[in-house]
Amino acid sequence: MLSLIRTLLDGASARAEDGLKDRFAIDLLAQRIRDAETGLAAAKQTLATLIVRQRAEQAGLDQLERRHADLESRTLSALAAGNTGLAESGAAAIAELENEREVRRATVQSLGEKTLRMRVSVERAHRRIIDLNQGMISARAIDAERKAQSRLVRSIGHSASLNDAEELLARIKAASDPFEEAGILDEIDGELRHEAIRDRLADAGHGPAVRVRARDVLERLKTIN
Repeated sequence: MLSLIRTLLDGASARAEDGLKDRFAIDLLAQRIRDAETGLAAAKQTLATLIVRQRAEQAGLDQLERRHADLESRTLSALAAGNTGLAESGAAAIAELENEREVRRATVQSLGEKTLRMRVSVERAHRRIIDLNQGMISARAIDAERKAQSRLVRSIGHSASLNDAEELLARIKAASDPFEEAGILDEIDGELRHEAIRDRLADAGHGPAVRVRARDVLERLKTIN
């Protein structure tokens, strides 16, 4: 039972988390990009430090090479002059310089490899952040469109007031014309009083006219002229 409750709670928590992610996806994305940019800035600083160390070690190695070449030339000169003791001292110093040179060369090589790896990582992260920022523009547009669409659906698609308005419009269109109704009522009343048949008989010439007609007026006007 407890296991089932724990599973249900975990499921509810996961759904709530997903809902929050969907709701604040743009804000979360922007924060992740800011975090990535902060990490990129730190990586750039590390890369700069490595480059400075590599250049310093390379400068030291170059100086050591010059010292080695100079000492070797002088030792060869002493050896050629038969100054064996001085030549042996020079050879010992050269051996020490060569040992130091190997160490410096290894250090320069190691720093070069680290610098290369860090540079590749920085460039890759830089490109990814550029892609993310460009994607962010599209994401903001999509999010704005979805929010606008959601507001439109809430305000129009599922609005009770709109439904009421449509229903009222239908009722208005379906309602009868009061003037037409009044005319029909007059006709009905006339038929009930037999006035309609009397008017029709009079119009046909059976008996005196009961209402003035346009043609009678026209005939009267002609006789006046």
